[in-house]
Amino acid sequence: MKPIIIGVAGGTGSGKTTVVQEIIRNLGNDQVTVIQHDSYYRDRSHIPPAERESINYDHPDALETSLLVRHLEELCSGRAVEIPIYDFTTHTRKSATKTVYPKKVIIVEGILILVDEALRDLMDIKVFVDTDDDTRFIRRLQRDLSERGRTLESVIQQYMSTVKPMHMEFVEPSKRYADLLVPEGGYNQVAVDVLVAKIKAIIGTGVFCRKDHSRRVRVTCPISSTK
Repeated sequence: MKPIIIGVAGGTGSGKTTVVQEIIRNLGNDQVTVIQHDSYYRDRSHIPPAERESINYDHPDALETSLLVRHLEELCSGRAVEIPIYDFTTHTRKSATKTVYPKKVIIVEGILILVDEALRDLMDIKVFVDTDDDTRFIRRLQRDLSERGRTLESVIQQYMSTVKPMHMEFVEPSKRYADLLVPEGGYNQVAVDVLVAKIKAIIGTGVFCRKDHSRRVRVTCPISSTK
């Protein structure tokens, strides 16, 4: 049986990683491989450091998605791949790579993964995590300050100049391709349970028609009000 490929998309800070962590918690690390679209940012080592700051990293062209597609095809064929390791502080790829092996479930996570048709066509289940703008901005701010060596001013400037406009142009429209819309990410236990149950059913039966989209059911899982 070929691996099941699950795409988890959504705006910056929407809670995609929490959804992914919940899938892993339910299925186990031994069955899940996670690939971050962010690992495929193009190397900018040939550009002077000062000029790198002016690049729009929130546009689809900033990522080498074609390489990700090739890697997924290799994993589906049972072969390991060498995934780039990206340095967000210098906007360059490191010389080292990360070896990733095929498992039963491959999760691809990223804000722009539903934008590229070739990448979408490889996915068996497409998830879009839908979270309000204020919450997403606060989460991104906290992440970039603590994990990516950014300053407060640079995070705000990037958000206003590229992140928000690119979200409206590419990310938000891409959710029309999703099979499952998940408000508030991994905190939406109903949606997580539906997704995990579907994955377990596919693993258990080995039955899934990857290209038959005619019978797709689009599901939106609201947050339960029950405390």
